[in-house]
Amino acid sequence: GPYDVRVRMKAVGICGSDVHYLKEMRIAHFVVKEPMVIGHECAGIIEEVGDGVKHLAVGDRVALEPGISCWRCRHCKGGRYNLCDDMKFFATPPYHGSLADQIVHPGDLCFKLPDNVSLEEGAMCEPLSVGVHACRRADVGAEKSVLIMGAGPIGLVTMLSARAFGAPRIVIADVDDHRLSVAKSLGADAVVKVSGNAEDLAGEIERIQAAMGGDIDVSLDCAGFSKTMSTALEATRPGGRVCLVGMGHNEMTVPLTSAAIREVDVVGIFRYKDTWPLCLEFL
Repeated sequence: GPYDVRVRMKAVGICGSDVHYLKEMRIAHFVVKEPMVIGHECAGIIEEVGDGVKHLAVGDRVALEPGISCWRCRHCKGGRYNLCDDMKFFATPPYHGSLADQIVHPGDLCFKLPDNVSLEEGAMCEPLSVGVHACRRADVGAEKSVLIMGAGPIGLVTMLSARAFGAPRIVIADVDDHRLSVAKSLGADAVVKVSGNAEDLAGEIERIQAAMGGDIDVSLDCAGFSKTMSTALEATRPGGRVCLVGMGHNEMTVPLTSAAIREVDVVGIFRYKDTWPLCLEFL
């Protein structure tokens, strides 16, 4: 169309969701019923530009935001287009992903890369966007000490985002020593090794709070399991905020009453919105 561009794909990341679709053929209510191309973390070079696209040119290197919203539903009109009733998202059934030679995509969802940002780094705007959106939803800032549960890829980009948002102290907890060492090398102020055993919860919360050395204002659960969410809810100070980022289990058993009587706010995130320009600034 006149407002689309044709992009030659040059870098496509493999997300955990791609692997999950390959193994399980579904994520929550998204079910693979027909053959589907994976991939949604991507960047490439523009080969053709529609007549209505004025901000891009052939040869531009771009990162692609993978969700095409309708711009008609109440969510889109309210600015929360990530919740669109008719979202067409790369590699989310029934829509194909970006692990292809070429993609035709709306020009408004293609963002020109600065000269110092590689195509591979541009593709990483997508997972980084999850961290940026989580920090916005959790109101992370210069006066908010942050706990992150889970040191996988999303936990790490959320940690980097929290630092960029000004968090003065960040503690990250995980079950894996290697992941924790990577988190430490990327700037975590402290790391805490935890287990998958619910019986260890109370002692682990004490160690996490000791590692923080003060109140935990914001906790971001980047794993999404009953134990990690329970830890986040119990460790966060009264009046603090917990953000559920990871999608580990569809159903969880968590201490909501304890959170309620301490007025711990609980928010969730789904993908992201308006994050690519800021991500490129961070890169």
